[in-house]
Amino acid sequence: MKKKALSVLSIFALTGSLLAGCGSSTPQTAAPTPAAGNTDGGQAQVQLEDTLVVAGNGATVEKLMKDEIFKKFNEKYPNVKLTYVSGVSTEIVAKVKAQKNSPQIDLTIVEGGEQEKGRQEGLWETISATDIPNVKNVPQDLKVTDDSGVVVNFTPMGISYNSELVKEKGLPVPASWNDLTKPEVKGNITMTDVASNFGRSTMIMLAYANGGSEKNIEPGFEKMATLAGYMPTFAKSAAQLQQNLQNKSAAYTTWTMARSLTQKEAGVPLEFVFPEEGGNIVPNIATIVKGAKHPQAAKAFIDFLLTDEVQTMYATKLYYNPATEVKLPDDVAKTLAFDRAKVVNFDYDVISKETSAWLDRFNKEIAPKTGK
Repeated sequence: MKKKALSVLSIFALTGSLLAGCGSSTPQTAAPTPAAGNTDGGQAQVQLEDTLVVAGNGATVEKLMKDEIFKKFNEKYPNVKLTYVSGVSTEIVAKVKAQKNSPQIDLTIVEGGEQEKGRQEGLWETISATDIPNVKNVPQDLKVTDDSGVVVNFTPMGISYNSELVKEKGLPVPASWNDLTKPEVKGNITMTDVASNFGRSTMIMLAYANGGSEKNIEPGFEKMATLAGYMPTFAKSAAQLQQNLQNKSAAYTTWTMARSLTQKEAGVPLEFVFPEEGGNIVPNIATIVKGAKHPQAAKAFIDFLLTDEVQTMYATKLYYNPATEVKLPDDVAKTLAFDRAKVVNFDYDVISKETSAWLDRFNKEIAPKTGK
């Protein structure tokens, strides 16, 4: 992977609802001194508050958090009552912004693009290895702008295809982003529009694959116009993409490796391709809300997320690449491997400034071409 600090983009993930976490409340106790290395976490000689409110993605992420990670954290810190607020990253950041004068959420785990928007709004506290020792185990190429958060896992963007359907119909196995625009692929693609990171990242990578970039998006718009004619409509959510792949109304989509592997495990014969032109990665970033009511518990929790135990859970149960150099089972490590030298580091300042105009143009010029 390129050795360049990332503030990476991903917008729109899983939907969810407000759900309570597990835990119990007892008088505060002093946290133990952390052990050496990336195994224990904990805040040395710091009193943890008796409450912590965590916000993050729903569905499988929420299940792992509440069923396993919360329980493991409470084994270490039984006094902390944990509550989980689930939702997509855009909703979570909007909620934090709305509560800016009286924060109700202490810690968020959101995708890179939304974390960056929150940073620009001044919503996050600075993360320090002094307070969160395991931060030192996250490599520099995953560094978050202004230390406004820390990456706890990530996954690459690319192309997924139904191997059975592709073989049955004699369709091409994709190797390039441009393969999606081949005439023989028409009628076999499902994609989100550019309001979602899945669609937006695809448009940017189509620009890169044709001599452009986020700074010269025109080639991306030209290719998206072609793709629009290959579909009856653009999907509005990841759930719609999933349904279209499951019912075999589509053979190809563009989303993350983690989603592809999760669906494959569920029985959908999907294969994931990291295209020859490369692609961006989608990080999940833990942040402490500025003015949070329970900052010490938040720091302890982030440190815990970066332990070998939790990093391994992310990899083995959700197929997220760990943010640290944890040793994974050989089969899992092989499954999650991709060419990190091909990671494309977008200019997220440009993307942040242009997204609104891109979406407006997309709705006017590209969306009406679907089904034609």
